[in-house]
Amino acid sequence: MARRPLIAGNWKMNGQKKDGKALASVLARQMRAAKKRNKNKRLPFDMLVCPPFTIIERVGDAVKGSGIALGGQDCHVNESGAHTADVSAAMLKDLGCKFVIVGHSERRTDHGEKDALVKAKAEAAIAAGMTAIVCIGETLAQREKKQTLAVNRRQLRGSLPDGANAKNTVIAYEPVWAIGTGKVATPEQAQEVHAAIRATLVQLVGEAEADKMRILYGGSMKPGNASELISQPDIDGGLIGGASLKADDFMGIAKSC
Repeated sequence: MARRPLIAGNWKMNGQKKDGKALASVLARQMRAAKKRNKNKRLPFDMLVCPPFTIIERVGDAVKGSGIALGGQDCHVNESGAHTADVSAAMLKDLGCKFVIVGHSERRTDHGEKDALVKAKAEAAIAAGMTAIVCIGETLAQREKKQTLAVNRRQLRGSLPDGANAKNTVIAYEPVWAIGTGKVATPEQAQEVHAAIRATLVQLVGEAEADKMRILYGGSMKPGNASELISQPDIDGGLIGGASLKADDFMGIAKSC
């Protein structure tokens, strides 16, 4: 079935008040212009930006009314409490966020996050009324050992929140070896993994929901390769890192839809 592509920008630890607002404002103008060129009809994609916690509110103000959704890059499993420097899903929702990324490979690597914690964070996001973007993906060593499909199936089974459906959960496949390296999985490589993820989702949430659930590709997607990737039958958009920090590149990826 036709799934509506989601173009999600993960700004990571980049952006302060001035430049974050400037980038968001340019994206908002470009979105409004795109809608005007489309005779104010609904554009054929959804767009999301996930700035650092420190500028979420300012970015939210800049994109308000443009059709660009706001998201967080992580959340704590608890709604509140003695958790110094952590941010809860409820706090993100209070700032206007509709999505939150959980289980990004950089969180798994830098902070030792395991599938069970990722699942708990996704469930916290859903409980707060947001959509969880659950990240999974293999390392280069695992790919070279031909463990790609097994690793992604295992991570998906361990990280998928209870009660997951197409409205409250998005899956992002991010081959770790392609993040920020300039290396990109070929469309055929990416499609193979996306198809395996969808087949596993059929087992976990049923065929109807699996067919509707969006699976994003996250690994050095840019305007030059986005169209070929997104045209694959099981790739439903992208989780974009570096290219999301350049308005023309990010919008160029969206226009490939």
